[in-house]
Amino acid sequence: MEYKKFKRLEIIGIFVCYILAILLHFLYKWINGNVWGIIFGSVNESVWEHIKLFTMPYLFWAFIELAIVRIPLKKFVVSKVIGVYFIIFSIITYFYTYTFFTGKAIMIVDIICSLVCLMLSFFASYKLIISELNMEKWYSAALCALTLFVIMYLSFTIYPPKIDLFKDPVTNSYGLSFNTYKQAMKYFGGIYAINP
Repeated sequence: MEYKKFKRLEIIGIFVCYILAILLHFLYKWINGNVWGIIFGSVNESVWEHIKLFTMPYLFWAFIELAIVRIPLKKFVVSKVIGVYFIIFSIITYFYTYTFFTGKAIMIVDIICSLVCLMLSFFASYKLIISELNMEKWYSAALCALTLFVIMYLSFTIYPPKIDLFKDPVTNSYGLSFNTYKQAMKYFGGIYAINP
């Protein structure tokens, strides 16, 4: 495997993914609640919606890496799926740990924490890929975990569980506004008579 090239791609990926996450934060408003903004953007200020902003660019960049560098596929998939879940759990851990002590979210701390979480995720997946560990045996489990993530990613914006992770601290609501929810359900062919 071309380790030097891959290492450079991982470093570039940190910055590309962070810039994409910043742009995706505003996507929902920029395109007036369009379905693409719902899928890829942040529809509110909940922790979950901010997790979405980092996981999708991370996976997008993984496809680019796979196209550029010859990497053992199964090991790569296992490592990158671990990286996605690392982003999720590290952002949740950082956010709830520091807000436990401060009693509120602080934007600059959120920005720094999300960058650190992204960097650590790239570092962890890189170390797993270049390691001698036999990770191929976890390939099937990784595909199941990736499928679960995609289901959560596509579901939790429209049908968020009523827990703090999905609660918008600004509006004290969950997921989409009702009008945007109706619009999304029309697009996806669902029934929107139920309150979101």
